Amino acid sequence: MITVTGGGRGVVSHAGARLLADLADTTGLTSAFSEGLAGLRQRRGGHDPGRVAVDLAVMLADGGEAIADLAVLRDQSGLFGPVASDPTAWRLLSQLDEVMLAELRTARAQARQVAWAQHAQTRGALPTAMVAGQPVAGLVLDIDATIVICHSEKESATRTWKKTFGYHPLLCFLDNTGEALAGLLREGRAGSNTTADHITVLDQAIAQVPDEHRHGTPILLRSDSAGSSHGFLAHIRALRTQQHLDIRFSVGAAITEPVREAIRAATGWIPAIDTTGDLREHAEVCEITGLIDAAGWPDGTRFLVRRERPHPGAQLSLFDTIEGWRHQMVATDTPAGNGSIQFLEARHRAHARVEDRIRTGKDTGFGRFPSRVFAINQAWLQLALTGIDLLAWTQILLLDANLARAEPKKLRYRLLHVAARTTRTARRTRLAIAADWPWTDALTSAFHRLAALPRPAG
Repeated sequence: MITVTGGGRGVVSHAGARLLADLADTTGLTSAFSEGLAGLRQRRGGHDPGRVAVDLAVMLADGGEAIADLAVLRDQSGLFGPVASDPTAWRLLSQLDEVMLAELRTARAQARQVAWAQHAQTRGALPTAMVAGQPVAGLVLDIDATIVICHSEKESATRTWKKTFGYHPLLCFLDNTGEALAGLLREGRAGSNTTADHITVLDQAIAQVPDEHRHGTPILLRSDSAGSSHGFLAHIRALRTQQHLDIRFSVGAAITEPVREAIRAATGWIPAIDTTGDLREHAEVCEITGLIDAAGWPDGTRFLVRRERPHPGAQLSLFDTIEGWRHQMVATDTPAGNGSIQFLEARHRAHARVEDRIRTGKDTGFGRFPSRVFAINQAWLQLALTGIDLLAWTQILLLDANLARAEPKKLRYRLLHVAARTTRTARRTRLAIAADWPWTDALTSAFHRLAALPRPAG
Protein backbone atom coordinates (compact mmCIF):
# COMPACT_ATOMS: atom_id res chain seq x y z
CA MET A 1 0.00 0.00 0.00
CA ILE A 2 1.40 3.41 -1.00
CA THR A 3 0.86 6.48 1.13
CA VAL A 4 0.38 9.60 -1.00
CA THR A 5 1.07 13.14 0.20
CA GLY A 6 1.33 16.47 -1.52
CA GLY A 7 4.44 17.78 0.15
CA GLY A 8 7.02 17.08 -2.55
CA ARG A 9 9.36 19.97 -3.35
CA GLY A 10 11.54 20.65 -6.35
CA VAL A 11 9.77 18.04 -8.47
CA VAL A 12 8.45 18.83 -11.95
CA SER A 13 6.64 16.81 -14.58
CA HIS A 14 6.77 17.11 -18.38
CA ALA A 15 10.47 17.80 -17.98
CA GLY A 16 11.20 16.53 -21.48
CA ALA A 17 8.94 19.20 -22.97
CA ARG A 18 11.59 21.72 -22.00
CA LEU A 19 13.61 20.14 -24.81
CA LEU A 20 11.03 21.43 -27.30
CA ALA A 21 11.02 24.93 -25.84
CA ASP A 22 14.81 25.11 -25.91
CA LEU A 23 14.90 23.76 -29.47
CA ALA A 24 12.53 26.54 -30.53
CA ASP A 25 15.07 29.01 -29.13
CA THR A 26 18.07 27.23 -30.65
CA THR A 27 16.60 27.14 -34.17
CA GLY A 28 15.66 30.81 -33.95
CA LEU A 29 11.95 30.03 -34.07
CA THR A 30 11.17 32.01 -30.93
CA SER A 31 13.03 35.11 -32.07
CA ALA A 32 11.53 34.84 -35.56
CA PHE A 33 8.02 34.60 -34.09
CA SER A 34 8.77 37.58 -31.85
CA GLU A 35 9.98 39.63 -34.78
CA GLY A 36 7.05 38.65 -36.99
CA LEU A 37 4.46 39.42 -34.31
CA ALA A 38 6.15 42.57 -33.01
CA GLY A 39 3.33 44.74 -34.34
CA LEU A 40 0.69 43.15 -32.14
CA ARG A 41 -0.64 45.21 -29.28
CA GLN A 42 0.56 44.15 -25.85
CA ARG A 43 0.48 45.63 -22.39
CA ARG A 44 3.60 47.27 -21.01
CA GLY A 45 5.67 44.54 -19.40
CA GLY A 46 3.35 41.91 -20.85
CA HIS A 47 4.23 38.62 -22.47
CA ASP A 48 6.11 38.65 -25.76
CA PRO A 49 3.62 37.48 -28.47
CA GLY A 50 6.29 35.33 -30.08
CA ARG A 51 6.99 33.55 -26.81
CA VAL A 52 3.26 33.00 -26.26
CA ALA A 53 2.97 31.47 -29.74
CA VAL A 54 5.92 29.15 -29.08
CA ASP A 55 4.48 28.11 -25.71
CA LEU A 56 1.22 27.20 -27.43
CA ALA A 57 3.11 25.16 -30.03
CA VAL A 58 5.10 23.38 -27.31
CA MET A 59 1.89 22.66 -25.42
CA LEU A 60 0.34 21.11 -28.55
CA ALA A 61 3.47 19.08 -29.29
CA ASP A 62 3.36 17.87 -25.69
CA GLY A 63 -0.17 16.55 -26.21
CA GLY A 64 -2.27 19.47 -24.99
CA GLU A 65 -5.70 19.77 -26.55
CA ALA A 66 -7.04 23.11 -25.30
CA ILE A 67 -5.69 26.49 -24.26
CA ALA A 68 -6.43 25.55 -20.66
CA ASP A 69 -3.66 22.95 -20.98
CA LEU A 70 -1.15 25.80 -20.92
CA ALA A 71 -1.52 25.46 -17.15
CA VAL A 72 0.83 22.46 -17.31
CA LEU A 73 3.59 24.81 -18.44
CA ARG A 74 2.45 27.86 -16.48
CA ASP A 75 2.33 26.11 -13.14
CA GLN A 76 5.95 24.99 -13.52
CA SER A 77 7.61 28.37 -13.91
CA GLY A 78 10.86 26.96 -12.53
CA LEU A 79 11.05 24.76 -15.62
CA PHE A 80 9.34 26.80 -18.35
CA GLY A 81 9.67 30.36 -17.08
CA PRO A 82 6.76 32.81 -17.17
CA VAL A 83 3.92 31.45 -19.33
CA ALA A 84 0.96 33.56 -20.44
CA SER A 85 -2.48 33.22 -18.91
CA ASP A 86 -5.34 31.68 -20.85
CA PRO A 87 -6.92 35.10 -21.61
CA THR A 88 -3.59 36.36 -22.96
CA ALA A 89 -3.29 33.30 -25.20
CA TRP A 90 -6.84 33.79 -26.44
CA ARG A 91 -6.08 37.45 -27.15
CA LEU A 92 -3.04 36.50 -29.19
CA LEU A 93 -4.97 34.01 -31.30
CA SER A 94 -7.73 36.54 -31.94
CA GLN A 95 -5.16 39.00 -33.33
CA LEU A 96 -3.58 36.60 -35.82
CA ASP A 97 -5.14 37.78 -39.07
CA GLU A 98 -4.00 36.77 -42.56
CA VAL A 99 -1.06 39.18 -42.42
CA MET A 100 0.13 37.80 -39.09
CA LEU A 101 -0.35 34.20 -40.25
CA ALA A 102 1.89 35.00 -43.22
CA GLU A 103 4.47 36.30 -40.74
CA LEU A 104 4.23 33.03 -38.80
CA ARG A 105 4.81 31.05 -41.97
CA THR A 106 7.84 33.19 -42.81
CA ALA A 107 9.20 32.66 -39.30
CA ARG A 108 8.72 28.90 -39.60
CA ALA A 109 10.62 28.91 -42.90
CA GLN A 110 13.50 30.81 -41.30
CA ALA A 111 13.69 28.37 -38.40
CA ARG A 112 13.47 25.42 -40.79
CA GLN A 113 16.45 26.73 -42.70
CA VAL A 114 18.41 26.87 -39.45
CA ALA A 115 17.27 23.40 -38.37
CA TRP A 116 18.27 21.89 -41.71
CA ALA A 117 21.63 23.66 -41.59
CA GLN A 118 22.19 22.34 -38.07
CA HIS A 119 21.37 18.86 -39.32
CA ALA A 120 23.85 19.23 -42.18
CA GLN A 121 26.60 20.30 -39.78
CA THR A 122 25.96 17.65 -37.13
CA ARG A 123 24.42 14.69 -38.93
CA GLY A 124 24.91 15.18 -42.64
CA ALA A 125 22.29 15.09 -45.37
CA LEU A 126 18.58 15.04 -44.60
CA PRO A 127 16.93 11.62 -44.27
CA THR A 128 16.06 10.03 -47.59
CA ALA A 129 12.57 8.77 -48.29
CA MET A 130 12.75 5.02 -48.88
CA VAL A 131 10.42 2.84 -50.95
CA ALA A 132 10.86 -0.87 -51.61
CA GLY A 133 14.35 -0.71 -50.16
CA GLN A 134 15.38 2.00 -52.62
CA PRO A 135 15.91 5.72 -52.00
CA VAL A 136 13.67 8.31 -53.61
CA ALA A 137 15.93 11.11 -54.77
CA GLY A 138 15.41 14.52 -53.22
CA LEU A 139 12.38 15.68 -51.26
CA VAL A 140 8.98 13.98 -51.24
CA LEU A 141 5.92 16.14 -50.53
CA ASP A 142 2.60 14.48 -49.73
CA ILE A 143 -0.66 16.42 -50.01
CA ASP A 144 -3.89 15.07 -48.56
CA ALA A 145 -7.12 16.30 -47.01
CA THR A 146 -8.85 15.08 -43.89
CA ILE A 147 -12.07 15.64 -42.03
CA VAL A 148 -12.00 17.10 -38.53
CA ILE A 149 -15.34 16.57 -36.85
CA CYS A 150 -16.75 19.43 -34.81
CA HIS A 151 -19.18 18.57 -32.03
CA SER A 152 -20.49 22.12 -31.68
CA GLU A 153 -21.44 24.98 -33.97
CA LYS A 154 -18.31 26.68 -35.29
CA GLU A 155 -17.92 29.29 -37.99
CA SER A 156 -17.45 27.65 -41.43
CA ALA A 157 -17.98 24.16 -39.98
CA THR A 158 -20.41 22.49 -42.38
CA ARG A 159 -21.69 19.14 -43.51
CA THR A 160 -18.90 17.11 -45.12
CA TRP A 161 -18.91 14.73 -48.04
CA LYS A 162 -18.90 11.88 -45.53
CA LYS A 163 -22.15 13.24 -44.08
CA THR A 164 -20.38 14.32 -40.89
CA PHE A 165 -20.04 17.89 -39.63
CA GLY A 166 -16.86 19.90 -39.27
CA TYR A 167 -13.84 21.13 -41.23
CA HIS A 168 -11.99 19.71 -44.24
CA PRO A 169 -8.36 20.95 -44.01
CA LEU A 170 -5.82 20.30 -46.75
CA LEU A 171 -2.28 19.52 -45.59
CA CYS A 172 1.21 18.91 -46.94
CA PHE A 173 3.87 16.87 -45.14
CA LEU A 174 7.50 16.20 -45.99
CA ASP A 175 7.93 12.43 -46.13
CA ASN A 176 11.68 12.63 -45.54
CA THR A 177 11.36 14.07 -42.02
CA GLY A 178 7.68 14.14 -41.05
CA GLU A 179 7.60 17.96 -40.99
CA ALA A 180 4.26 19.67 -41.55
CA LEU A 181 5.07 22.12 -44.33
CA ALA A 182 1.65 23.66 -44.92
CA GLY A 183 -2.01 23.46 -44.02
CA LEU A 184 -5.17 25.22 -45.14
CA LEU A 185 -8.25 25.16 -42.92
CA ARG A 186 -11.39 24.85 -45.03
CA GLU A 187 -15.09 24.51 -44.44
CA GLY A 188 -16.46 21.00 -44.30
CA ARG A 189 -18.10 21.11 -47.71
CA ALA A 190 -14.87 22.16 -49.46
CA GLY A 191 -14.18 19.96 -52.45
CA SER A 192 -11.53 17.26 -52.28
CA ASN A 193 -10.08 18.18 -55.67
CA THR A 194 -10.28 21.98 -55.52
CA THR A 195 -7.48 23.19 -57.79
CA ALA A 196 -7.02 26.58 -56.12
CA ASP A 197 -6.65 25.03 -52.65
CA HIS A 198 -4.08 22.51 -53.87
CA ILE A 199 -2.09 25.29 -55.53
CA THR A 200 -2.18 27.37 -52.34
CA VAL A 201 -0.99 24.52 -50.14
CA LEU A 202 1.75 23.46 -52.57
CA ASP A 203 3.04 27.01 -52.94
CA GLN A 204 3.10 27.47 -49.17
CA ALA A 205 4.87 24.13 -48.75
CA ILE A 206 7.54 24.97 -51.31
CA ALA A 207 8.06 28.34 -49.64
CA GLN A 208 8.96 26.41 -46.47
CA VAL A 209 11.82 24.61 -48.22
CA PRO A 210 15.14 26.46 -47.77
CA ASP A 211 16.50 28.05 -50.94
CA GLU A 212 19.52 25.76 -51.16
CA HIS A 213 17.18 22.74 -51.21
CA ARG A 214 14.38 24.29 -53.27
CA HIS A 215 16.59 24.82 -56.31
CA GLY A 216 18.69 21.98 -57.63
CA THR A 217 17.10 19.28 -55.46
CA PRO A 218 14.55 16.92 -57.05
CA ILE A 219 11.08 17.33 -55.55
CA LEU A 220 8.33 14.74 -55.89
CA LEU A 221 4.74 15.79 -55.23
CA ARG A 222 2.42 12.90 -54.37
CA SER A 223 -1.32 13.05 -54.03
CA ASP A 224 -4.33 10.84 -54.41
CA SER A 225 -6.77 11.44 -57.26
CA ALA A 226 -7.88 14.72 -55.63
CA GLY A 227 -4.61 16.20 -56.86
CA SER A 228 -5.02 15.07 -60.46
CA SER A 229 -6.92 18.11 -61.74
CA HIS A 230 -5.36 19.38 -64.93
CA GLY A 231 -5.11 22.90 -63.53
CA PHE A 232 -3.06 21.72 -60.56
CA LEU A 233 -0.76 19.60 -62.70
CA ALA A 234 -0.32 22.53 -65.08
CA HIS A 235 0.73 24.63 -62.09
CA ILE A 236 3.34 22.02 -61.13
CA ARG A 237 4.66 22.08 -64.67
CA ALA A 238 4.76 25.89 -64.52
CA LEU A 239 6.93 25.66 -61.41
CA ARG A 240 9.42 23.73 -63.52
CA THR A 241 9.46 26.19 -66.41
CA GLN A 242 8.96 29.52 -64.61
CA GLN A 243 10.68 28.99 -61.26
CA HIS A 244 13.15 26.37 -62.51
CA LEU A 245 12.24 23.86 -59.82
CA ASP A 246 13.04 20.22 -60.43
CA ILE A 247 9.56 19.10 -59.38
CA ARG A 248 7.64 16.05 -60.62
CA PHE A 249 4.25 14.63 -59.74
CA SER A 250 2.78 11.24 -58.92
CA VAL A 251 -0.99 11.37 -58.49
CA GLY A 252 -3.91 9.00 -58.53
CA ALA A 253 -6.15 9.16 -61.58
CA ALA A 254 -9.75 8.21 -62.28
CA ILE A 255 -10.65 4.98 -64.06
CA THR A 256 -12.77 6.29 -66.94
CA GLU A 257 -14.28 4.36 -69.84
CA PRO A 258 -11.28 5.04 -72.15
CA VAL A 259 -9.02 3.81 -69.35
CA ARG A 260 -11.13 0.66 -68.98
CA GLU A 261 -10.77 -0.01 -72.71
CA ALA A 262 -7.00 0.48 -72.41
CA ILE A 263 -6.84 -1.92 -69.48
CA ARG A 264 -8.68 -4.56 -71.47
CA ALA A 265 -6.22 -4.09 -74.33
CA ALA A 266 -3.11 -3.96 -72.14
CA THR A 267 -0.48 -6.68 -72.31
CA GLY A 268 2.79 -7.16 -70.53
CA TRP A 269 1.47 -7.25 -66.99
CA ILE A 270 4.25 -7.95 -64.48
CA PRO A 271 4.14 -8.76 -60.76
CA ALA A 272 3.69 -5.75 -58.49
CA ILE A 273 5.79 -5.12 -55.40
CA ASP A 274 4.78 -3.63 -52.07
CA THR A 275 6.46 -0.73 -50.29
CA THR A 276 8.92 -3.12 -48.63
CA GLY A 277 10.16 -4.41 -51.99
CA ASP A 278 8.59 -7.85 -51.73
CA LEU A 279 6.44 -9.26 -54.49
CA ARG A 280 2.78 -8.69 -53.70
CA GLU A 281 0.73 -11.82 -54.13
CA HIS A 282 -2.06 -11.65 -56.72
CA ALA A 283 -1.13 -8.11 -57.84
CA GLU A 284 0.20 -6.90 -61.19
CA VAL A 285 1.19 -3.62 -62.79
CA CYS A 286 1.29 -2.42 -66.38
CA GLU A 287 1.97 0.84 -68.23
CA ILE A 288 -0.83 1.95 -70.56
CA THR A 289 0.60 5.32 -71.62
CA GLY A 290 0.30 4.66 -75.34
CA LEU A 291 -3.20 3.21 -75.10
CA ILE A 292 -5.16 6.25 -73.90
CA ASP A 293 -5.68 9.81 -75.07
CA ALA A 294 -3.52 12.06 -72.85
CA ALA A 295 -5.13 15.33 -74.00
CA GLY A 296 -5.20 17.85 -71.16
CA TRP A 297 -2.41 16.15 -69.24
CA PRO A 298 1.08 17.72 -69.16
CA ASP A 299 3.43 16.53 -71.87
CA GLY A 300 5.33 13.45 -70.82
CA THR A 301 2.67 12.13 -68.45
CA ARG A 302 2.79 8.36 -68.05
CA PHE A 303 -0.04 6.15 -66.84
CA LEU A 304 0.48 3.05 -64.70
CA VAL A 305 -2.29 0.64 -63.72
CA ARG A 306 -2.21 -1.76 -60.84
CA ARG A 307 -4.64 -4.65 -60.57
CA GLU A 308 -5.03 -7.08 -57.71
CA ARG A 309 -7.47 -9.70 -56.61
CA PRO A 310 -9.96 -7.94 -54.32
CA HIS A 311 -9.93 -8.75 -50.65
CA PRO A 312 -13.20 -9.68 -48.92
CA GLY A 313 -15.32 -6.60 -48.35
CA ALA A 314 -13.55 -4.43 -50.93
CA GLN A 315 -15.76 -1.87 -52.67
CA LEU A 316 -15.68 -2.62 -56.38
CA SER A 317 -16.97 -0.87 -59.46
CA LEU A 318 -19.05 -2.83 -61.97
CA PHE A 319 -15.96 -2.99 -64.19
CA ASP A 320 -13.88 -4.48 -61.36
CA THR A 321 -16.61 -6.99 -60.55
CA ILE A 322 -16.79 -8.16 -64.17
CA GLU A 323 -13.01 -8.33 -64.63
CA GLY A 324 -12.38 -9.95 -61.25
CA TRP A 325 -9.64 -7.44 -60.41
CA ARG A 326 -9.54 -4.22 -58.40
CA HIS A 327 -7.85 -1.50 -60.47
CA GLN A 328 -6.03 1.70 -59.56
CA MET A 329 -4.23 4.13 -61.86
CA VAL A 330 -1.27 6.45 -61.26
CA ALA A 331 -0.27 9.40 -63.42
CA THR A 332 3.33 10.58 -63.20
CA ASP A 333 5.68 12.71 -65.27
CA THR A 334 8.78 10.85 -64.07
CA PRO A 335 10.65 10.09 -67.32
CA ALA A 336 11.43 6.58 -68.44
CA GLY A 337 14.77 5.34 -67.16
CA ASN A 338 14.20 6.68 -63.64
CA GLY A 339 12.96 3.45 -62.11
CA SER A 340 10.95 0.42 -63.15
CA ILE A 341 7.18 0.69 -63.34
CA GLN A 342 7.08 -1.61 -60.32
CA PHE A 343 9.13 0.89 -58.32
CA LEU A 344 7.20 3.93 -59.58
CA GLU A 345 3.89 2.34 -58.64
CA ALA A 346 5.17 1.32 -55.21
CA ARG A 347 6.63 4.80 -54.79
CA HIS A 348 3.18 6.23 -55.29
CA ARG A 349 1.54 3.78 -52.89
CA ALA A 350 3.93 5.01 -50.19
CA HIS A 351 1.86 8.20 -50.29
CA ALA A 352 -0.32 6.32 -47.79
CA ARG A 353 2.23 7.27 -45.13
CA VAL A 354 0.64 10.71 -45.07
CA GLU A 355 -2.38 9.15 -43.42
CA ASP A 356 -0.21 8.33 -40.41
CA ARG A 357 1.11 11.90 -40.42
CA ILE A 358 -2.45 13.20 -40.34
CA ARG A 359 -3.55 10.74 -37.67
CA THR A 360 -0.72 11.76 -35.35
CA GLY A 361 -1.19 15.40 -36.32
CA LYS A 362 -4.73 15.21 -35.01
CA ASP A 363 -3.19 14.22 -31.69
CA THR A 364 -0.87 17.21 -31.98
CA GLY A 365 -3.36 20.01 -32.26
CA PHE A 366 -5.49 19.96 -35.37
CA GLY A 367 -7.83 17.17 -34.33
CA ARG A 368 -9.77 19.62 -32.18
CA PHE A 369 -10.26 23.33 -32.76
CA PRO A 370 -10.86 25.55 -29.73
CA SER A 371 -13.00 28.42 -30.94
CA ARG A 372 -16.28 29.23 -32.62
CA VAL A 373 -14.35 31.83 -34.65
CA PHE A 374 -12.85 30.53 -37.89
CA ALA A 375 -9.89 32.95 -37.86
CA ILE A 376 -8.81 31.74 -34.41
CA ASN A 377 -8.99 28.15 -35.60
CA GLN A 378 -6.83 29.05 -38.61
CA ALA A 379 -4.20 30.39 -36.21
CA TRP A 380 -4.53 27.25 -34.09
CA LEU A 381 -3.79 25.11 -37.16
CA GLN A 382 -0.59 27.05 -37.87
CA LEU A 383 0.60 26.57 -34.30
CA ALA A 384 -0.26 22.87 -34.49
CA LEU A 385 1.91 22.58 -37.61
CA THR A 386 4.66 24.35 -35.65
CA GLY A 387 4.34 21.80 -32.84
CA ILE A 388 4.62 18.96 -35.35
CA ASP A 389 7.78 20.57 -36.74
CA LEU A 390 9.30 20.85 -33.26
CA LEU A 391 8.77 17.12 -32.76
CA ALA A 392 10.25 16.34 -36.18
CA TRP A 393 13.30 18.53 -35.55
CA THR A 394 13.78 16.91 -32.16
CA GLN A 395 13.87 13.51 -33.81
CA ILE A 396 16.20 14.32 -36.70
CA LEU A 397 18.57 16.49 -34.64
CA LEU A 398 18.58 15.01 -31.14
CA LEU A 399 17.37 11.40 -31.08
CA ASP A 400 18.56 8.04 -32.40
CA ALA A 401 17.26 4.60 -33.33
CA ASN A 402 13.64 3.82 -32.48
CA LEU A 403 12.99 7.14 -30.76
CA ALA A 404 13.98 8.97 -33.94
CA ARG A 405 11.13 7.16 -35.71
CA ALA A 406 8.61 6.98 -32.88
CA GLU A 407 5.15 8.47 -33.08
CA PRO A 408 4.36 11.45 -30.83
CA LYS A 409 2.45 9.36 -28.29
CA LYS A 410 5.51 7.21 -27.62
CA LEU A 411 7.78 10.26 -27.38
CA ARG A 412 5.46 11.82 -24.83
CA TYR A 413 5.15 8.65 -22.78
CA ARG A 414 8.88 7.97 -22.68
CA LEU A 415 10.55 11.38 -22.88
CA LEU A 416 8.37 14.47 -22.79
CA HIS A 417 6.22 13.67 -19.77
CA VAL A 418 9.00 12.37 -17.55
CA ALA A 419 9.32 13.75 -14.03
CA ALA A 420 12.52 15.24 -12.66
CA ARG A 421 13.87 17.03 -9.63
CA THR A 422 15.02 20.62 -10.06
CA THR A 423 17.79 22.38 -8.18
CA ARG A 424 19.25 25.87 -8.52
CA THR A 425 23.01 26.32 -8.29
CA ALA A 426 25.12 29.20 -9.56
CA ARG A 427 22.01 30.78 -11.06
CA ARG A 428 21.41 27.72 -13.23
CA THR A 429 18.52 25.28 -13.10
CA ARG A 430 19.49 21.62 -13.08
CA LEU A 431 17.20 18.71 -13.87
CA ALA A 432 17.83 15.32 -12.30
CA ILE A 433 15.93 12.50 -13.99
CA ALA A 434 15.53 9.17 -12.24
CA ALA A 435 18.63 7.04 -12.81
CA ASP A 436 16.60 3.88 -13.40
CA TRP A 437 14.17 5.40 -15.92
CA PRO A 438 14.80 3.35 -19.09
CA TRP A 439 15.08 6.42 -21.33
CA THR A 440 17.11 8.70 -19.05
CA ASP A 441 20.23 8.34 -21.18
CA ALA A 442 18.28 9.14 -24.37
CA LEU A 443 16.81 12.29 -22.83
CA THR A 444 20.03 13.53 -21.27
CA SER A 445 21.88 12.87 -24.53
CA ALA A 446 19.24 14.88 -26.38
CA PHE A 447 19.77 17.86 -24.06
CA HIS A 448 23.55 17.59 -24.53
CA ARG A 449 23.18 17.48 -28.32
CA LEU A 450 20.87 20.47 -28.14
CA ALA A 451 23.45 22.44 -26.22
CA ALA A 452 26.08 21.55 -28.85
CA LEU A 453 24.01 22.63 -31.87
CA PRO A 454 25.48 25.57 -33.80
CA ARG A 455 23.48 28.74 -33.17
CA PRO A 456 22.08 30.89 -35.98
CA ALA A 457 24.13 33.97 -36.77
CA GLY A 458 22.85 37.24 -35.36
